[in-house]
Amino acid sequence: MDFLKIEGGKKLSGKVKISGAKNAALPLIASTILAKNSVEISNLPDVKDIRTLLNLLEILGAKYSFEKNRAIIDTNTINSTTAIYDIVRTMRASILVLGPLLVRFGHCEVSLPGGCAIGQRPIDLHLKALESMGASIEIKNGYVITKAKNGLKGAHIIFDKVTVTGTENIVMAAALAKGETTIVNAAKEPEVVQLCEVLKSAGVEIKGIGTDEIKIKGTEGELLCFDDIKVIPDRIEAGTYLCAGAITNSEITVKDVEPFHMDAIITKLIQMGYDLDVKKREITIKSAQKIKPVEIITSEYPGFPTDMQAQFMALALKAEGVSIIEERLFENRFMHVSELMRFGANIHLKGNTATVNGPTELFGTDVMATDLRASSALVLAGLTAKGTTKVHRIYHLDRGYEALEKKLKILGADIERLKE
Repeated sequence: MDFLKIEGGKKLSGKVKISGAKNAALPLIASTILAKNSVEISNLPDVKDIRTLLNLLEILGAKYSFEKNRAIIDTNTINSTTAIYDIVRTMRASILVLGPLLVRFGHCEVSLPGGCAIGQRPIDLHLKALESMGASIEIKNGYVITKAKNGLKGAHIIFDKVTVTGTENIVMAAALAKGETTIVNAAKEPEVVQLCEVLKSAGVEIKGIGTDEIKIKGTEGELLCFDDIKVIPDRIEAGTYLCAGAITNSEITVKDVEPFHMDAIITKLIQMGYDLDVKKREITIKSAQKIKPVEIITSEYPGFPTDMQAQFMALALKAEGVSIIEERLFENRFMHVSELMRFGANIHLKGNTATVNGPTELFGTDVMATDLRASSALVLAGLTAKGTTKVHRIYHLDRGYEALEKKLKILGADIERLKE
């Protein structure tokens, strides 16, 4: 098993290229189930989650090639509609095949995703929406068995709470359904927007893209002809590297980014005293004379992303004062706190709120990653800690960060990947 060894205290400098967004790529890959042609997707991050979903499509009978961050996918050879447990248990986003498989083939079986390290993320909203579109649903032997004998029909769907994967699943299901589907309280994340734009360019009539009410007029079963797709930049990866510059109080540039998608992240960094030079496709963060404490409340886009909460908690340890971080989206997303405290962090938890006391002198230690974003927070702490840090169980990191240690090395970090 791999781990990362970090010698802290190094200043960073230079530029780093940001990869395509994993969370945009996954629904785009799933959407190829709706295609009648082979689909080329470029700017794919070469991370474990991407390879897992491509593997699932192959198990279903699809064919693909994947090299140099580019995949060509042909789903016309699909001969199975069962997403098996062995795949789904390793990545909850596998549930994204539910909508497109059901609407294309009229039936599918998808293993229940089960629990998640950062909290429960139930799929009941997905299932209720599909039922309102005419699907029959049965939970049996750990699988969701869905059928739509007469095809799916457009419906008026109101999500009780914002769900990104739920919105994506229903948008894909509605794309081939009969009639018009309206999704109220839809997610507005850039990753959802790109999925809608791709389907629209493939011939689906979609209105309200980027708003909380999306209307989709289905093609009544007619498969789609996709254009080539280029995945949008990963706003969370970009934010993580900006935090690397911030926590080491260094000047670095992230390039190939979409600053518009990162308003909430940029705003918080400015509030903390950092000067940011924002251009069309790149952002430079400069050192701060004084790092100020911050108040953060996670919320759905365009609010502050929960996927950046852990990184900013690590950064808040360097601020001169008390920072307050409130996690409103997931009930168990503070597992990195106990690991940060191994560095010497002064953090107090009460319910879904963390009080971070800074500035704190951090010392290198052995820590264990608990989930994807928690892993990056531990790496950030290691960059600024005195001495040697070893981050174990980095398979979590490999799910969502492409060549993390290589990119940090380019910036001047003393970091290497080793075997246990």
